[in-house]
Amino acid sequence: MRRALFSTTLIAATLVGTGLAGQSRDRRNAGASDCGDRGGWNRSVYCDVREQTLNGANPLDVDTGGNGGITVRGADRADVFMRARIVAHADSEAEARSIATAVRIDTAGGTIRVEGPRNDRDTSWSANIELQVPRNAILTLNTRNGGISISDFSGQAKLQTTNGGVSLNNVNGNIRGETRNGGLTINLTGDHWDGQGLDIETRNGGINMTMPEHYSAELETATVNGRISIDFPVTVQGRIGRELTTTLGSGGAKIKAITTNGGVTIRRR
Repeated sequence: MRRALFSTTLIAATLVGTGLAGQSRDRRNAGASDCGDRGGWNRSVYCDVREQTLNGANPLDVDTGGNGGITVRGADRADVFMRARIVAHADSEAEARSIATAVRIDTAGGTIRVEGPRNDRDTSWSANIELQVPRNAILTLNTRNGGISISDFSGQAKLQTTNGGVSLNNVNGNIRGETRNGGLTINLTGDHWDGQGLDIETRNGGINMTMPEHYSAELETATVNGRISIDFPVTVQGRIGRELTTTLGSGGAKIKAITTNGGVTIRRR
């Protein structure tokens, strides 16, 4: 039964990149597990993985088209490597394949913009974008239903999602963003924030932040419906248990993480 539902047939990638010098190639899926969400018992799924290298894509504006997450990893490189995983669901494998084939990825003019057929109750598609970028890149990241993850990065990033969490690991630079429904996971490294700072917010979700023992920054966090828990002594300004503004170590750039409905946990490693 599973072999009938999950195809690993290679299809031609639909990539548009007239504004950027780059190379693209199709990649055969390794197996049905690449599809991730397999859908319901009565639905078939089809996966299409597309890869492209973009030269000169800085700044870079990324939009998944609504459904799908964005994962960014900084690297010692001058170009941008993109892997897009298109996952389509439908009543039959042939229909799911047709939907995936119709999804287009435009990479012209410093953008990665995904467009495809309209989703409905019986058919759907999503585009999960994985990027390797220069560590000091300038990024704008947008999706609606999907999380956003950034790691090993020290450039500028503006990010927005509606339904999805945000994960930041080993980041610096200037990062601004928000999610409406999703938690914030922030893993700070080194001994201070190198750059302009962090300003991140969620409405419905908790905040989990970790940092080294001797970290320096101006820290600001708050919650309306929740509690703040911190496992090391600080001098607090603001309402106890709801707001916290403090100087860590010798101070420095501001690290601001705010939630409306959710708790805040800050721990040292």
